[in-house]
Amino acid sequence: MANNYRVEQTLTAVFANQTQVDEAVRRLIDQGVDRDHISVLGKNFQSQSRISGFLTKRDVIFGGLRNGALFGSLFGSFLSLLTGVGVLFVPFVGTVVAAGPIGAILLGAATGAIAGGTGGGLASFLATLGMPEEKAAVYETRLQAGEYLVMVEVPGDRLGLAQQTLNEVGGEEIHVSEGVLPRACEGRCNSPADLSPEIRNHLSPAAQNAFIERYNQALSDSADPTAAEQAAWEQVRQDYQEDENGIWSQGKVKVGAM
Repeated sequence: MANNYRVEQTLTAVFANQTQVDEAVRRLIDQGVDRDHISVLGKNFQSQSRISGFLTKRDVIFGGLRNGALFGSLFGSFLSLLTGVGVLFVPFVGTVVAAGPIGAILLGAATGAIAGGTGGGLASFLATLGMPEEKAAVYETRLQAGEYLVMVEVPGDRLGLAQQTLNEVGGEEIHVSEGVLPRACEGRCNSPADLSPEIRNHLSPAAQNAFIERYNQALSDSADPTAAEQAAWEQVRQDYQEDENGIWSQGKVKVGAM
């Protein structure tokens, strides 16, 4: 089945509450949708477990993308089923839980539309993916108001069923986009040409090489593309600064460097 699972389109929908999101994700996975192609954004996930021991709220907020099982244990929900779950800050929206491929993009600011002072927030980012500006603005507003965004990438022959599922469990403002969310690489990165354009175009040549080197190293260690992408972006953020055009190009001066 994996050989035939070629995602071609992305469905996006808004849900009013976490219960609806939980049901939508579980139904999609039961129908055979690959969990690596489901993304969720939300501000108001309700924890069903007390955070105890060494793990503090600050650890969670600033921890970047973490293993889904950790967030499943904290929130007692579908988050344990998804990949690359973390708590991130999104301009004009605030601190959100991000799960799935959307999380890696937001963490790395893979497009200048959401990065730094040049950013226009989530709406501008979604618009760069081909979404109508009016629809993107609705998503940003409703997420800011405490509702939830679900994005699911599906093959063309599963689009109808996935759309029906989102609608049945309360999805609103459903939109279909051609294509899928950008990824860093398919497997190891051999050269900048292997990077998706959305990532490559926002890294200088030197930053591209730094990204690739760290990505491949992390991929060898974990075999987890999401974790590898997170590590690569963290390396870029450590070594470079973003310029006024949203490009990571200005090397940082190392403390103690001669």
